[in-house]
Amino acid sequence: MGDSKQVGGDHYSKMAVQPWDVMRSCFTPAAFAGFLTGNVIKYVMRANAKGGIEDLKKAQHYLDELIRYLEEPKQ
Repeated sequence: MGDSKQVGGDHYSKMAVQPWDVMRSCFTPAAFAGFLTGNVIKYVMRANAKGGIEDLKKAQHYLDELIRYLEEPKQ
């Protein structure tokens, strides 16, 4: 899951296993979608106080991932 783009550094892209791939395999589909949604909300809400445009890009990244996840055929 996820594309190779990471906003705000490369600390996750250097990992052999991506944390959200682990979460996706451990969480229910609803819980994983909730994780992605929560991060969209978090980054949008803190953008003006902390990260500005970078936080909005992070929110957009999580939103893109949420859309991609929800559009996947479920087994």
